[in-house]
Amino acid sequence: MVKIRLALHGAKKKPFYKIVVADSRFPRNGRFIENIGFFNPNINQKSKKINLNLNRIDYWIKNGAKMSERIKTIIKKIKKNNFLHNKN
Repeated sequence: MVKIRLALHGAKKKPFYKIVVADSRFPRNGRFIENIGFFNPNINQKSKKINLNLNRIDYWIKNGAKMSERIKTIIKKIKKNNFLHNKN
């Protein structure tokens, strides 16, 4: 099954997440199909905190990809607060 999920990067106590499309059988930071954005919880500027390619997310969901719970909450917050630097 294909999933849209977070891949952990960054230093100890300073996480940085890449939002990737990956096969669910691969490890969290292992091989992935496509990199579709990032999430940096350490930055206070809303414009630089999240970067997503919503077109690619829609494409993968239409082709059967499932979102992780954390990705669902991130997208929900984006739509509610309307802070997104959309990468096309």
